Amino acid sequence: MDTFVTKVKTTTESPSSSSIPSLQVPSSSSRYVVLFPFPAQGHLNPFLDFARKLASRRIPDVLIKIISTPDNIQKLSPRFLAYPTIEFVELPPFNENAENTDSLSSLSAVAKFYHSSESLKPSFILLISQLIQSNGGNPPICIISDMFLGFTVEVAHSFGSRHVPLYTSGPYAMSIYNSIWTHLPHRHTPTADVLTLPGLPPNLTIHRNQLSQNMIKAASSYTQDSPPTFAARQAGYCKNSDAGIWNTVDVLEKYWLQHWESSSGRPVWAIGPLLPISSNENERGGKVPGMSPRECAEWLSLHPAKSVLYVSFGSQNSIPVDQMMEFAKGLEKSEQRFIWVLRNPTGFEVGDEFRSEWLPHGFEERMRQKGKGLLVKNWCPQIEILSHESTGAFLSHCGWNSILESLSNGILIIGWPLGSEQYYNSKLLEEELGVCLELARGFDAHINCEDVAETVRLVMEGEKGVEMRKKAEDLSEEMKKALMDNGSSVQALDDFIKTLMMWGEEDIKHC
Repeated sequence: MDTFVTKVKTTTESPSSSSIPSLQVPSSSSRYVVLFPFPAQGHLNPFLDFARKLASRRIPDVLIKIISTPDNIQKLSPRFLAYPTIEFVELPPFNENAENTDSLSSLSAVAKFYHSSESLKPSFILLISQLIQSNGGNPPICIISDMFLGFTVEVAHSFGSRHVPLYTSGPYAMSIYNSIWTHLPHRHTPTADVLTLPGLPPNLTIHRNQLSQNMIKAASSYTQDSPPTFAARQAGYCKNSDAGIWNTVDVLEKYWLQHWESSSGRPVWAIGPLLPISSNENERGGKVPGMSPRECAEWLSLHPAKSVLYVSFGSQNSIPVDQMMEFAKGLEKSEQRFIWVLRNPTGFEVGDEFRSEWLPHGFEERMRQKGKGLLVKNWCPQIEILSHESTGAFLSHCGWNSILESLSNGILIIGWPLGSEQYYNSKLLEEELGVCLELARGFDAHINCEDVAETVRLVMEGEKGVEMRKKAEDLSEEMKKALMDNGSSVQALDDFIKTLMMWGEEDIKHC
């Protein structure tokens, strides 16, 4: 089929090498691994940062083939000009309206996008068949897919390849998330506020308001004949994988990594944090920031160390108009300095112009005149902001990438999880790690400006904030050690590569 076209970007530059032993392969054939990221910003970025790390280890005689759709490849391939062992392979789009989630205007559209990904299976089978044919009859050593592309497990095994999912969330949150979606425990206790979770330690409980709207809907419509939910299907598929790679760090979730390994009977490797080099547009998939890194840095440099609150609800989220209005009032009442990344409120088109009526009258102008607040529309150079010495805290939706970026820089968090596993990320941060204070939960939370002001002041000026900041800074140091020579994440990546090499040798013996 003409739609399957391999695009290769190479240069004479070469990443750093390591002492990985050479894999003995017949000179007439190529050995390769296939990487298949899910086309959503929060999944693409860590997956492709993993690809770059894998290529930097210079695995001899092994190519890395990244599968994606044409538009995504066009945006992403500039990241890899210095990596001659990486190739991009085109797969036809599976959604007629979008090739990634960036252009989708509602969470319901995002959910449909995820569900429609399962229709890719026939095209993926054909693509792997063509890759095998064009590589001397050799199947991939391993197919490494996103955790939400679980159908690839069966495909990998059907061709004699190993399969490893890359989890772009942590095992603490994913354990809770998978338990809920697999068992829907809230359907048995419709009035209980505290819920226990099947398959997890009995002392681990959640509150009903830590269930997403989709989880609540799934329970209310459940019957004995209901098919497994999308998330439950992915969890079921991945149970049959050969191992698991996690974008996390031992120091954050060691118990839960061990729990996942012992319960699955498969090896796990924590290789995180997978972080971008910078926020330039090539690094963030072609997104152009509403304000340049230089402009943000200049504004931050006007303020004392640890005095600025950074506010962002992620690349895919916003909050309703009434919450936005009350939150803005609270920020102003707190009298703290802030940078706020603004996206149109939920229910409004992403591409429409932001309306001043969504904020208190004269709010933006007052903040500008006082030098207290900087409002940035749509997208912001988050890496540069979190690493700036003037940034003191991060009010976040608790997406996993944002958490890793924040903790890597020693920045404590005010949590406002909005959906999915974000509730359990926030729970980990607050209850297990002590680096977060939760302000609200979900899109329907009642927001009071007085509560917002009190929480912000407590974190930015209070003793509670001092304690959390110290813990965040300590974790930052440990996370940096994990990425040093002999650090836990470096060792985990090398252990995975050695396993990959062993699989490759076994395949050669069976040829």
